[in-house]
Amino acid sequence: MTKSKFFETRNGRRLAYRQAMGAGPGVVFLGGFKSDMQGSKAAYLHQWAQASGRAFLRFDYSGHGESGGEFTDGCIGDWAGDAMEIVEALTDGPQVIVGSSMGGWIGLLLARAMPEKVQGLVGVAAAPDFTEDGMWAGFDAATRAAMMRDGRIALPSEYEDSPYIITRRLIEDGRNRLVLRQPLALPFPVRLLHGTADASVELSVPLRLLEHAQGEDIRLLLVKGADHSFSSPACLALLEKAIVEVSR
Repeated sequence: MTKSKFFETRNGRRLAYRQAMGAGPGVVFLGGFKSDMQGSKAAYLHQWAQASGRAFLRFDYSGHGESGGEFTDGCIGDWAGDAMEIVEALTDGPQVIVGSSMGGWIGLLLARAMPEKVQGLVGVAAAPDFTEDGMWAGFDAATRAAMMRDGRIALPSEYEDSPYIITRRLIEDGRNRLVLRQPLALPFPVRLLHGTADASVELSVPLRLLEHAQGEDIRLLLVKGADHSFSSPACLALLEKAIVEVSR
């Protein structure tokens, strides 16, 4: 597998990325919250792209994985900006955007800002607006008061031993990036994949996105028993199929 290279954004953020050269439309993988480009879906798609002769790009947002910066300094706007800059600089023509969890939200922001770069969109357990509808909406009054007072709170993580540090900046910036409160035009093929056993993103989220988004070719596939990772062999095969569908 190729080693990571680095791309510097206009404001000096140093982003690690791995890329496979090949035919278009290329595929861009957008990872999740506190995730990185070494995850099972990103690695699988990189190998699939190389075997298929397809162009492929995966990267770490600032504060994630091998990229520079601190996670707690970042927010949705920063990470969406990372995605837009690296896609603009390192890809040719329209791309298939694959967004996992938070990456689904980032993908929607990218599609709204630069639709000319999107051939199709695949959301995997997509979590649009999760800072507002998942985090803030779930905080009790004491937690909200602590965040406003201290600028951050610690939440337990089911994926790591140490807690997640959630900053006031993350919440307030996310509130300015919401995609489910205003018209959302997706004038290209969209496939939303979601597991019924997803304990992180409720089924109401993809259903709401399906209802809200405007487009002629938007489909939601629910997979019974699949969890948030959506990385079993059967799920990865469905992801590959969705990418092929939206590539046409």
